[in-house]
Amino acid sequence: MATAHASKESASLADFLQILRLRKALIALILALVVITALAVTAFLPRWYLATTKVRVEKPEGEVKLFQAQSTNSYDPYFLQDQFKIMQSEKILYPVIERLGLGAKLAPLLGATTVLPPPIAYRFLVDKMLRIESQRSSSLIEINVFGQDPQLAADIANEIARTYSADRIALATADQREGLAHLRQELVLQEQVVSRQRDAVEKLRKDLNISGVDLNARYSDMEIETLRQMQNTLIALSVDAIGRKTRWERFKSIATEDRVGLVNSELIPDQNILNLLQAYLVADQKVTQLKPRLGEAHPDLISAVDNRGKIKEQLDGQLRGYENALEIAYKEADARVAELKNQLAQAKVAQILSARDRMRPFEEAAQKLDDETRLLTTLKLTLRQREIDFQVPKKTIEILNTAEPARFPSRPNWVLNVTFAFLFGGVFAVGVAVLLEYFDTSFRSVTDVETRLRLPVLGVIPFSRDPMGGGGNDPAEIEPYRVLHTNLNLTLKPGQPHALVIFSAGPGEGKSTTLHRLASLMAAEGERVVLVDSDLRRPTQHRLAGRPKEPGLGELLLGQKTLDEVIQTNISPGLDFIPCGAAPGFTLGLIFVHRLRDVIATLRGRYDKIVFDSPPLIGVSDASVLASVVDGAVLLIQHRRNPQSMVLRAQQIVENLKTPLTGVVLNQVPANAGTDYGYYTNNYAYYGDASARKSQRRHDSAGTSSGGSTGDKDKLVLREPGDKG
Repeated sequence: MATAHASKESASLADFLQILRLRKALIALILALVVITALAVTAFLPRWYLATTKVRVEKPEGEVKLFQAQSTNSYDPYFLQDQFKIMQSEKILYPVIERLGLGAKLAPLLGATTVLPPPIAYRFLVDKMLRIESQRSSSLIEINVFGQDPQLAADIANEIARTYSADRIALATADQREGLAHLRQELVLQEQVVSRQRDAVEKLRKDLNISGVDLNARYSDMEIETLRQMQNTLIALSVDAIGRKTRWERFKSIATEDRVGLVNSELIPDQNILNLLQAYLVADQKVTQLKPRLGEAHPDLISAVDNRGKIKEQLDGQLRGYENALEIAYKEADARVAELKNQLAQAKVAQILSARDRMRPFEEAAQKLDDETRLLTTLKLTLRQREIDFQVPKKTIEILNTAEPARFPSRPNWVLNVTFAFLFGGVFAVGVAVLLEYFDTSFRSVTDVETRLRLPVLGVIPFSRDPMGGGGNDPAEIEPYRVLHTNLNLTLKPGQPHALVIFSAGPGEGKSTTLHRLASLMAAEGERVVLVDSDLRRPTQHRLAGRPKEPGLGELLLGQKTLDEVIQTNISPGLDFIPCGAAPGFTLGLIFVHRLRDVIATLRGRYDKIVFDSPPLIGVSDASVLASVVDGAVLLIQHRRNPQSMVLRAQQIVENLKTPLTGVVLNQVPANAGTDYGYYTNNYAYYGDASARKSQRRHDSAGTSSGGSTGDKDKLVLREPGDKG
C-alpha cells in the first residue's frame, strides 16, 4: 500500500511538471504581463519621499512626592501608545498645519483648487503621510512623514517634533507649577498652625508660672529643677568618688621602692614631696660622683651616704602620708555620695509625682509644638528643592535628529513591487496553467484517442513551423507521412483503387496541409494519385500547389467542363490535381451526389488513390455529402485544439452516414506533448540526419516557446496558407 501511494504521488508530481512544460509559454507570457504591468504601474505611480526624525520620550513623575524617593523611569508600552495618539491628535497637528500652511500646500494632492480646511488637511496628513513607529523595548519614537515634496516632508516631520516637544515641556512645567503652588499653600497653613500652637504653649507657661523654664525641659517648676540639680550633683560626686578610689587603690598597689619614680607635678601635686624628691636626687648624684674618687671609709663619702639615707626616709614618710590622704579623700567623697542619694530619694517620693500631673498639659503642648515645627521645616526644605528643580527642569523629551529632505523616493518601492510581481505572477500563471489543464477536455494522449474513439491512430504528425517542409527532403520530416501512408495502406484492401476523404471536426486543424503532403508522398512511392479540392467554401489546395483554382470541381459537377479539362497533371511527380473551381455560389448538395459518384467511378479507372480535401464536418453540410460517396474516411485531430465532445460528434456523423472510419491522424503534436507522443516524435528525429535533428529541435523549441502550450486553443493553431476549412 505504501508503494502504491508513493507511486501515485510520484505520478501526480510528474503530471504537474508535465503541465508546467506544456504550458511554459503561457506561464512565461502571464508572468511577463504581470511583471510588465507592475513595472508600468510603478513607473506611473507618484513618487513619495520619506523624512524621519527621532525623539526620545521618558515617562514623567506622576506627582510631587514629599517624603518618598523618586523612582527611575522605565519602559512603558502603554505610555508610548498614548504618545503615538498624542502626536497624531488635533492638539499637535492643527498648529503644524497652520504654521506650515498645509491647507494650501496639500490641496493639489487632493485635486482641490482652494485651500483645504484644517479638518480635511488633518485627515489627509494622518491617513496618507504620517506614520508613528517605535522599536520594541525602546523609548525612541520615529516620526515618519511621506510627501511628494521632499522638503515639505522634512519640514512637517521637524515641525511635528518641535510642537510635540514644546507641548511636553509645557505639560511638565504646568505639573511642576501646580505642585509648587500646592506646596506654598500647605506651607502657609502650617505656619499658621505653628503660630497658634506657640501661643498655646506661652499661655500655659504663664498660667503655670514657669516663664523662666526652658521649653524643652521635661518638668518646668522650681522643685523639679532642684531635683535635677541634685541628680546632676550626685552624678558628679559619684564620678569624683570613683576617681579618688581608683587613684588610692592604684597608688597603694605600687611597691614602696617604686614610688619614687612616680613623683612628679602631675601625679603627686604635693610641693613638700617634690622638694624632698629633688633633694634626694641631688644627694644621690653627689654619692655617685664621690664613690669613684674616694674610698668606702672616706669621711666625705660616708657623710654623703648618710645624708642621702635621711632624705630617703623623709621622702618615704611623706609618700606614706600621701597614701593615707588619698584614702581619707576617697572615704569622704563616698560618704557625700551616700548622703546625697538618700536626700534625692526622699525628694523624689514627695515631689516628682505631683509635679508630673501638674506639668502634663504643658509637656503635651510643647511636644505638639515641636512636631508642627519639624513638619514646617520639612515643607520649607521640600519647597526649596522643588523651586531649584523648577529652575532647572528635567526634560522628559529629546529630539535626536533633524529630518533632512530625501534624495531618493521611498515609494513606490521598485524592488518590493518587482519581487511581489514575480511571486504573484508566477503563482497566478501556474494556477492558470493548472486550471486550463483541468478544464481542457481535448485528447491528451494516443491511448486516450484510441480508447474514446475506438479507432486506431494511423499517424502522429509532429509540430512544425513549416508544415510544407520548406521543399527539403529531411527523412525526419518525411517519416511521419510515410508511417501514415503505410498504416493507411494496411487498413485498405490491396489491389484496388480507393476514394478517401480526410476531414476534421472544426476548421484550422491543418487538414489541407497534411493531405497535400500525404498525397505527394503517395505519388512519390509509385502510386497514381489525384488530389481533389472539395472544400468549395474556403479552398486551399490550389495555393499549396501553386496552381489556379479554376476550372475545377464546381464547373465539373455543373456540367460546364469535362473531367479532362479540370484535371491539372503533374503538380508534383505522379500527383494530379482537381481544384475547387470558381462557380459562383456553388456548394455540394444532395443533387450532386450521383454526379459526384460518377466522377469518382471515372477516376477509379485512372488512379490508385482518390483523396478529397473536405471542409469541416461540423457546421458545414458539404462534408456530409462528400463522406457519403467515398470508400473511407480519415479523421484528423489537431493536438489539443478541440474538445473531445466535438470530435465524438464528428465521429458520430460519419458513422451515421455508414462511411467506414479508417483511423485517426494526430496533427501538430509538440515533441514534449507527453510520453506516448514522445515515442513518435523522438523516433522521427532520431532517424533523420544530424543537421535535420538539430533543425527539428530548434523548430520544436521555437514552436513551444512562441506558440505556448499546445492546449492553448488561441495560440497554437497552425493554419496553412489559406486553410479556412
